[in-house]
Amino acid sequence: MIDLIQSNETIIWWLVATSAFTFFASLILVPIIVVRIPADYFVYKKRHPTPPVRYPPLLRIVVLVIKNVIGLILFCAGVIMIFFPGQGLFTMFIGMMMMNFPGKYKLERWIVDRGPVMKSINWLRRRAGHEPLLMHDDPIAGDDRTAVTDSRNKLD
Repeated sequence: MIDLIQSNETIIWWLVATSAFTFFASLILVPIIVVRIPADYFVYKKRHPTPPVRYPPLLRIVVLVIKNVIGLILFCAGVIMIFFPGQGLFTMFIGMMMMNFPGKYKLERWIVDRGPVMKSINWLRRRAGHEPLLMHDDPIAGDDRTAVTDSRNKLD
């Protein structure tokens, strides 16, 4: 075992550095990201339509490819960090959030809708003075769901 560690010392140092970086980055970035999510972001079954972008198509494609490659690298690093010290699940989640793939919004809603995840997110939002995230089954404005139902029907 010691021979294995000594022969891969550089890789182990990189894993330790990446682990420390993701830990401290998570302490800083998670609260910033969580409070910037609109309160009604997860209410709708489908993602909000994005406004048209005014950049050249080639630039959009290049940025999209770079963003997805970085997301894939972070996702793979997170998988490795599950078995080694580090913020594996968090790194996987950030990588997944950066990538574009079919069903991503549905997966995001499913993850956020888990009890402990939602409680943690809303605790961070409350500490920052923001209203809690609303989910598809939350009562809105005293249990009046007509506005949400109308919005859902327009998106479907």
